[in-house]
Amino acid sequence: MAPKINPAVDIVASPPIAEAANWLPDRPPQGVGALLDLAQAIPNYNPAPELLDYLGKAAADPATAFYTQILGLPQLREALSVSLSTEYGAAISPANVAITTGCNHAFCMATAAVAGAGDEIILPEPFYFNHDMWFTMQGIRKVALPCREEGEGMVPDIDEAEAMITPNTRAIVLISPNNPTGTIYSEDRLRAFYQLAERHGIALILDETYKDFRPIDAGAVNPPHRLFQEASWPDVLIQLYSFSKSYSLTGYRVGSLVAGPAVMEAVSKIADTITICPPHIGQLAALYGLQNLTGWRNEQCGRVLQLIDALDTAFKTHPSSYQLISRGAFFAYLRHPHGGRSSIDVARDLAKNQGLLVLPGEFFGDSQQDYLRVAFANANAGQLEDLARCLVVSG
Repeated sequence: MAPKINPAVDIVASPPIAEAANWLPDRPPQGVGALLDLAQAIPNYNPAPELLDYLGKAAADPATAFYTQILGLPQLREALSVSLSTEYGAAISPANVAITTGCNHAFCMATAAVAGAGDEIILPEPFYFNHDMWFTMQGIRKVALPCREEGEGMVPDIDEAEAMITPNTRAIVLISPNNPTGTIYSEDRLRAFYQLAERHGIALILDETYKDFRPIDAGAVNPPHRLFQEASWPDVLIQLYSFSKSYSLTGYRVGSLVAGPAVMEAVSKIADTITICPPHIGQLAALYGLQNLTGWRNEQCGRVLQLIDALDTAFKTHPSSYQLISRGAFFAYLRHPHGGRSSIDVARDLAKNQGLLVLPGEFFGDSQQDYLRVAFANANAGQLEDLARCLVVSG
């Protein structure tokens, strides 16, 4: 007899990207040149060759096979604190930095540190599906905050968020640049949400996995925000980051969490019971990247930003009834033209008939049936033109 499964886990849908991968045929449909998988956020570049050389030597050192400290290698925490302090124009101590097993791990620990079963966290919709899955498993009530189409892209409203706060609210989550929409929230919007969280004594959890993929004018000092310059930030802000995209280290599973002393103490307990420490070799990869690959990283991020221009050009050259609502970092968010149809059905048909795999909006919230997410950063300019052509045919 099979064991009984925890109901809080059993009711969670299967991993969405794995489910969608089954929709793509083994070979291109008739008349289609090649399959095009734009479902998962994967960089279109390999790790730096010198990093791979370094890791080959590091892996031969028996020391890398053993544990590190729970919150990560001290030299990596120090290097990241220096990097963040420079980037944000603030003093961020290594004691405020935890190294995590990817950004998903950081998110799970951040939310577990401030909320438990029966508590509420405000989550803008569309949301990153792993966040919703985790809340369900933990018995945390997700309070969906609608994002609406505006000049910035798809954005949440501060007044709507404030109206949702109750005595059970523990945090507000923001992702900028956003997954799934690609929207980059303005500094004014981020500050307004920070002030809202501070006013109500709750946490602002800010996922900045894609912060390195923001457009920055040459020579300009342009931090993503100045929230770390607030004296109160240790009591309000929990910032999350991942080395996975910027340094093309998705399989090495290394990210970070920055928070004040109370959250860091809680995180150390949670980390010890789940991973004990992040993978040693992944931490060395991140440290090498911080110390040696700033120029290489910036070059790769610049290449991804060029894809946004290629995406815009492709949609202008091959106009269709699919509307490009928002794009940035790794993602584009489209409104499909098949009103009344489920986005899941639309995405399945695109995979079956056009060999194009994108994710349905409903994976990111029940209200998103009119949308599709495109993870374009694992493509090239020619493939983005193929994407636009597929949409012309299917529209």
